Amino acid sequence: MKLISWNVNGIRATVGKGFIEKLQEMNPDVICLQETKAQVDQVKEALFGIDYHIYANSAERKGYSSTAILSKTEPISVTDDMGVAEHDTEGRVITAEYDKFYLVTVYTPNSGSELARLDYRVDWDRVFLNHIKTLESKKPVIVCGDLNVAHKPLDIKNDKSNYNKSAGYTQKEIDGMDAMVDAGFVDTFRHFYPEEEKFSWWSFRAGARSNNIGWRIDYFLTSESLKPNLKDAFILNEVEGSDHCPVGLEIEF
Repeated sequence: MKLISWNVNGIRATVGKGFIEKLQEMNPDVICLQETKAQVDQVKEALFGIDYHIYANSAERKGYSSTAILSKTEPISVTDDMGVAEHDTEGRVITAEYDKFYLVTVYTPNSGSELARLDYRVDWDRVFLNHIKTLESKKPVIVCGDLNVAHKPLDIKNDKSNYNKSAGYTQKEIDGMDAMVDAGFVDTFRHFYPEEEKFSWWSFRAGARSNNIGWRIDYFLTSESLKPNLKDAFILNEVEGSDHCPVGLEIEF
């Protein structure tokens, strides 16, 4: 199976930048989208005619956050959110159950300017880890999405100037990612490429992407039990259309 995750920074905008053609070129079995910024009917309208089952979870606030899963194979079941009211208003989580695994896509909350939302983010990380561990008690889990954290210095171009100052690279956020790894979830890109510097997000500021001044904040994590099934992980940083690029996983069952 070829799985892809992409924060599209607005599904309607990115469709206007050639998303459908790029989807056909990448040809994943499943693609998970974050920050669609659209209601369910708007996602389906924007993607009308594609050869995928479409599942979308939208924020109560229109034009904000939101996620989607596009799957060639119809999942056994699809569930929105985590069942925790405080964290279930922004359309950030979709769980699709397949025969041999759960696939969870997530758009983790950003801690915001001046880290105003950091405490909320810390609680989110705890609740989300509980969600995926509960799923894992039934069958293995694949997690993908924009986790809004650069885990290690290798995952961010200017680590020292951003540490504990910028949302996505505070120790509390790093601790949240550590907790997932310590709980047995494998960062698949680092599993295959432990020393490679490659990023998945760049600021819109002039020259950031062309000069590769970026962050790796988009991930595929899997249950430890799926390690033997992993074939490759990749970051498609030549694919444009968003401030993020697609990331992916090849896995065999």
